[in-house]
Amino acid sequence: MDFSSLVLMERDKETGLFKKEIGSYSVGDGAEYVRKLYVIENEVTMIFDTKVDVEEWQFSAIFDLFNKKAFEDLGYKIEDIDEEYNPTFKINFSYEEEHEEMKAIINELCNLIKVNMHKVFKDIKGKEQEYK
Repeated sequence: MDFSSLVLMERDKETGLFKKEIGSYSVGDGAEYVRKLYVIENEVTMIFDTKVDVEEWQFSAIFDLFNKKAFEDLGYKIEDIDEEYNPTFKINFSYEEEHEEMKAIINELCNLIKVNMHKVFKDIKGKEQEYK
């Protein structure tokens, strides 16, 4: 599915309910991996997954081999969310008021996600026996 934009929603800190739309950002490749995008008190959370269902062995392999350091090297906080059906990750970063700055950050992350998802699926090929 092609995405042309992602919408950033503000969530209430206490209830977790959506309060309002903060902005809509045009995006390029990689946005198809994003499942949630919201802000609570100036901290943005982006949740993404593999966009395809994976086998049980792939689940562990992806968590082991996904390059989180690529995100950390750019100053993003990233963590695994292992309660989901497919490997899922959460990135946190500061909200930027300036629309173009926020758009640039979101696009940088979407591209980074795409590159690293493609890489991890390549890297796990042939490793089924290691993870069974």
